[in-house]
Amino acid sequence: MAIRVALVDDNQVNRNTFARKIQGCDDLALVFMAAGGNDCLECLKALATGKYPQVLFVDIEMPVLNGIQFIRIAKVLYPEILYIVLTVFDDDEKLFEAIQAGASGYLLKDDNAISLRNAITIALEDGGAPMSPPIARKALELLSNATRNEASPGKKENALDSLLSDREKEILQCTIKGLTPKQIADILFISIFTVRKHIAHIYEKLHVNNTTQVMSLAYKNGWIK
Repeated sequence: MAIRVALVDDNQVNRNTFARKIQGCDDLALVFMAAGGNDCLECLKALATGKYPQVLFVDIEMPVLNGIQFIRIAKVLYPEILYIVLTVFDDDEKLFEAIQAGASGYLLKDDNAISLRNAITIALEDGGAPMSPPIARKALELLSNATRNEASPGKKENALDSLLSDREKEILQCTIKGLTPKQIADILFISIFTVRKHIAHIYEKLHVNNTTQVMSLAYKNGWIK
């Protein structure tokens, strides 16, 4: 049975190149290609359980919801999928953030089809973390300087800062603490209707359906204050 793969990348040329590489491998099946993080989450939501891609390749530099933010959300909602970064960037900060977000590998876009297929095998069948050689060298440098490069608690909050408004972050914190919409309304001196509207927007932006999923995202990404 063919291994199911997918791609999220906002560049059409990159998507076409990726498709050609995957189509050259008989044992791989391209489930979908999405043009952005939100688009990809919608594609996943439309699939039946058991039809999800087994490996999802993710571009980093995307508008609205970038690759790091996407992985942080998708990793919680679809933990069975392996996420491999596919990018032109090989700088330390993005590598470190990708690993923190839960990426299972980090490849460069100029890697050939054989490299992609080998990466899938390493991640899916061997449980390893595939990396392009230049990336692997940087990873070793990061490990050797772990103390110097250790992320601060606020590092993961950057994703939340860019996704939600200040009011939405306030309401999210209250929701995480278990407060009801009425309690939140009383604390913030706004109406229950406004609170519920903000909560609906939060759910939409984070691509979650209930408080349990919000809590899971919050704990995983260190949003609890």
